[in-house]
Amino acid sequence: MALTETVAIPLGFTAPEFSLLNVITGKMDSFGEHHGSKGTVVMFICNHCPYVVHVREKLVDIGNHYIPLGIGFIAISSNDVEAYPADSPDKMNELSQQMNFPFPYLYDETQDVAKAYDAVCTPDIAVFDENDRCVYRGRMDDSSPGNGKPVTGAELVACLDSLLRNEDVDNIQYPSMGCNIKWK
Repeated sequence: MALTETVAIPLGFTAPEFSLLNVITGKMDSFGEHHGSKGTVVMFICNHCPYVVHVREKLVDIGNHYIPLGIGFIAISSNDVEAYPADSPDKMNELSQQMNFPFPYLYDETQDVAKAYDAVCTPDIAVFDENDRCVYRGRMDDSSPGNGKPVTGAELVACLDSLLRNEDVDNIQYPSMGCNIKWK
């Protein structure tokens, strides 16, 4: 594992469209199919990363709360499954069912979508407004494995609450930190 932080890029870019395998349904899904009327969260995660394991229960809680309010959620795994079989589509499906993911879990086999979103780590989170413009790229909160701080999701929640109130999202954003995406 190489500890990696979200790449700082200018906000305001339009969410790249994609068509990826939904490991839960076995069908191809797109950004547009899961776009929320108030905004959309795109999360690059995987099954095995300890940083994702540390926050995934809170991601499920946040998704369960905000999806009915008009925020779409999409989870994507882009890891090389030959080198990391724990991240294979079958294992992704098992985890999504075990954790009752309220959002689709998509497999980026070519890794093109991770590259289009400039994702480099897991978790790597981007939030888009109702017009599909990126307003947030960063961490959920300041908790990480071993630092003793509780997982609250406070920074992500503040962003989503701002979207729901039609307010500007806070300009102070901290990068997410986790395992590097396992490139082929």
